[in-house]
Amino acid sequence: MKTAGLILITAIVSAVLAVAGFKYLDKKESPYYYTAEDKPVRFTNYPLNANSAAAATPDFVQAASAVSPAVVHIKTTYAASRGGSGNPLEDFFGSPQSSGPAMASGSGVLITPDGYIVTNNHVIEDAAQVEVVLPDKRSYKAKLIGRDPSTDLALVKVDGKNLPIVELGNSDEVRVGEWVLAVGYPLSLNSTVTAGIVSAKGRSIGILNRQSQEDFGGRQVANNSAIESFIQTDAAINPGNSGGALINATGQLVGINAAIASQTGSYAGYGFAIPVNLVKKVVSDFRKYGEVKRGYLGVSFPAPAVEDQILRDQGIDPATIKGVYITGIQPESGAAAAGLKAGDIIQSIDGVKVTSSAEFSERVARHRPGDKVEVTYLRGSRANNASITLKGEEEAKETIANTGLQSKLGASFAPIPANIKERYRLRSGVIITELQSGGFFDSAGIPKGTIITNINGKPVNSLADLDNAISSARSRMVRIDGITPDGTSFVFNFPLGA
Repeated sequence: MKTAGLILITAIVSAVLAVAGFKYLDKKESPYYYTAEDKPVRFTNYPLNANSAAAATPDFVQAASAVSPAVVHIKTTYAASRGGSGNPLEDFFGSPQSSGPAMASGSGVLITPDGYIVTNNHVIEDAAQVEVVLPDKRSYKAKLIGRDPSTDLALVKVDGKNLPIVELGNSDEVRVGEWVLAVGYPLSLNSTVTAGIVSAKGRSIGILNRQSQEDFGGRQVANNSAIESFIQTDAAINPGNSGGALINATGQLVGINAAIASQTGSYAGYGFAIPVNLVKKVVSDFRKYGEVKRGYLGVSFPAPAVEDQILRDQGIDPATIKGVYITGIQPESGAAAAGLKAGDIIQSIDGVKVTSSAEFSERVARHRPGDKVEVTYLRGSRANNASITLKGEEEAKETIANTGLQSKLGASFAPIPANIKERYRLRSGVIITELQSGGFFDSAGIPKGTIITNINGKPVNSLADLDNAISSARSRMVRIDGITPDGTSFVFNFPLGA
């Protein structure tokens, strides 16, 4: 009996040990199977910190419902046939091709309960009548308060009370990779919301610097130069979205949608919005003065499209420039008074680092004449600080007129001989007779004997034409059309600076 009991106890203990050993080996050697107690299983987008807004999926429904009522449909009517203007911004929001009174449409954003609406300049430019339609179908006639081609912004006003608004955010805090929504009226559809991320910041795409376009009356016009430091997004934006809202996941306005990059004219994954911090300043000026009051520092720098090439031509590796390389200082400007010189590298403004001329221009454009800005710049290997008082547009133009375009470009000019005019079948132009070593033309690789035919779309035939073209420019960018000695046509933008 004792033997039978001992055998039974031994069998039970052996069974328990066998099961325990199996479970131990199973856990140790089979890493593919876990219970919830062993190792919690989560989806890949599960927030590690439930209190972290950055880790959590944004609530698109809440943001869209909060903003959509305040994004309006803008319908414009024109007294004459618009035809095909060729202006990329007009084409973007849907310029019709029919004869008779023309109509087009875009979007706008209500920013005050009493009816102030911000939109793009190209949405309402030259319109004889502007109608604003809210998502709830209420319709208003709008009054133009101000418009600024240099930033492609405009402000209109409707007579209303207790209207829905979009809360203004802070575009400086926008981060690449952050979720955003685009709200507007693409292709004249009803209010539409699309989602994407911020693809890049500080983008300069040159769309506002395209000049020599024809306006609706067929006149040759020169568009103002842009303050281009766009927020780039892959949220779907199409013609009609111009002037609409780019908002963050909390429903705050971070940009005004303005343009797309596309070979077809429709969404291709590249949309561009004007940063709301620049919008705030421009809108404030419109409300106070009816126009934009812009302060100028008095420095020149290469246009973004040719910046790297100009630096290489001077023997400078673009990768070594951590900031904005200054090519010239305007006499009697704030920068000149503060002691800045050509060759300095501006690294920050008001304590904020700048890595491109686009970012730098936008930072300066937020200020008015008389404002002081704190600038950190590098001269050689030494960092310096300067407090600079910005001058107004009229003072800047007077300085430019006094220095003359010839000295700024680093070249001497003469009228074109008749035989050269005949050879190239030209109606206008001046020829470069001398180049200043280290001047802009010399640095850009433009040789002696080059012919300049147009400045800002205007024909030039004399030295007076050159100076008049620059002094009468309404922009900070000069477009130069010409022909090199081998007969090659060229076009480039010469920045007058910030």
